[in-house]
Amino acid sequence: MAFIENNKNGITYMTASNISVPHAFTTRFGGVSKGIYESMNLGQNVGDDAANVNANYMSLCEALNIKLDNIVCTKQVHGNSIRVASHDDCGRVFLDIPYEADGLITNSPGLSLAIFIADCVPILLYDEENQAIAAVHAGWRGTAIDIVGAAIKGMTEAYGSNPKNIRGAIGPSISVCCYETDADVPEALANVLGNDVSFCVKPMSEKFMVDLKNANRLLLEKAGVIDIDISQECTSCQSDKYWSHRKTNGNRGSQAAIISI
Repeated sequence: MAFIENNKNGITYMTASNISVPHAFTTRFGGVSKGIYESMNLGQNVGDDAANVNANYMSLCEALNIKLDNIVCTKQVHGNSIRVASHDDCGRVFLDIPYEADGLITNSPGLSLAIFIADCVPILLYDEENQAIAAVHAGWRGTAIDIVGAAIKGMTEAYGSNPKNIRGAIGPSISVCCYETDADVPEALANVLGNDVSFCVKPMSEKFMVDLKNANRLLLEKAGVIDIDISQECTSCQSDKYWSHRKTNGNRGSQAAIISI
């Protein structure tokens, strides 16, 4: 399976071939933001002009045929908390969010779940049988405490989802080619992956090259998910198409991963 590049209403976004509900992994292309935020910045708290960010959201919603007021966001903290999203959580895109979670799940019709990334791994999940969805933000800390496994468990407990029927999509993020770390990252991953950590860590002298996409694939498989689509794009290598926190030293916008039911 392969990710598909879509161009609609001037917006460029990626979709996974195994997820049939409206969803997107956005790119930098198609918005109205200027300067270091050019052009499709969806980060509300990175310093961009609020009117431009709002216009970007309106364009994205039009492209996906979703409503801005039905988007649910979360305050991401690199943890493994999962929030069951409801209509009470809507309408906070430009407001302070009173809860912290790095994963959102729901089966409420009309809701769209969104998480934000600029190197971390975005993961979207879809259970067609129970019409349930999830959006997960997995940095190395979240990966090391199995945030995606927590999302699968949440869908199982809340909606009766069978992991074998859940489709997973791992979106564009920093890849093994560019993600150099100290020993603390592979050590943390080894705590959750055991010997399988060797499939996603490559020693390089005193440093390590880490494959967070593959780590999350392994964790999805460990949780029982079979159908997994993985983007081959690297946000650092392709920093002209995506924002990379590392490449820009934090001076950047944010792309979003969004899924609707």
